[in-house]
Amino acid sequence: MADTKLLFHLSDIHFGLVDERAIAWVAREISEQCPDMVAITGDLTMRARQREFDAATRWINSLEAPVTVDVGNHDLPYFNLFERFFDPYRRFHGMKDLVEREIVVPGLALVPLNTTARAQPRINWSKGWVSKGALRRCLAAIDALPPGTRALVTVHHPLREVGTSGTALTHGGKRALDELAKRGVLAVLSGHVHDAFDIMEQTDHGPVRMIGAGTLSQRIRSTPPSFNELHWDGEQLKVCVRNLEHVGTREMQIDDVPEDALPPREPGEPVAPVGRVPPSDPPVY
Repeated sequence: MADTKLLFHLSDIHFGLVDERAIAWVAREISEQCPDMVAITGDLTMRARQREFDAATRWINSLEAPVTVDVGNHDLPYFNLFERFFDPYRRFHGMKDLVEREIVVPGLALVPLNTTARAQPRINWSKGWVSKGALRRCLAAIDALPPGTRALVTVHHPLREVGTSGTALTHGGKRALDELAKRGVLAVLSGHVHDAFDIMEQTDHGPVRMIGAGTLSQRIRSTPPSFNELHWDGEQLKVCVRNLEHVGTREMQIDDVPEDALPPREPGEPVAPVGRVPPSDPPVY
């Protein structure tokens, strides 16, 4: 049996409204456990301000493990439209080598798939968008992996189509899931909804496992700040949701992916058993 690989999956850190206690704890855990890989699936900042990126860069570059970073919708410029359209990743310059970085260790690989668009033909630009080019690059990277290497695909937005194409959480998500199912990916790692989940999404070509990480910010939904600890032994991928309050993994996971990725407000919306639903999001500083 292959040596067990340890992976930390973080998301939605939101520097600018970060939970300082949570990120200090995560940094200690990384230093002590020495994971083989760390995936950060987007939303490093709150409003893509330079000071937020400076803080994110210092923290991420201090981590003692190989890191890959996805771009979230909160990481594209909000207030400078020229920069958003013509140089959207400029503020990542201090960690540019980590952005959408492929990491390969014996038997396992992290392969990025960009789901964040600088503009979309719909009102809500915060939702996901898988372009044909982004999907093509991701699939080519998977196809080029060494024989016997399983792929974990990293995205910011869950690849879930909910409703019509105009209101779907991630436009092009169904097409992407179909193609990933053909290649037998181990799982798709995402963030965006601020609560953890571990669900199987059915496609025309078989099921695809979707694993979401919670947030390390003050913008909690229904669970405390958390990250995912994944163990791959060559046969099984096990997920443990880690949090400072020691709430059990299943109690930290929602049962479905909400379309709007907002906190649950009405009966029947997917809420983790912890059920700590704030009356509103904390203010954006």
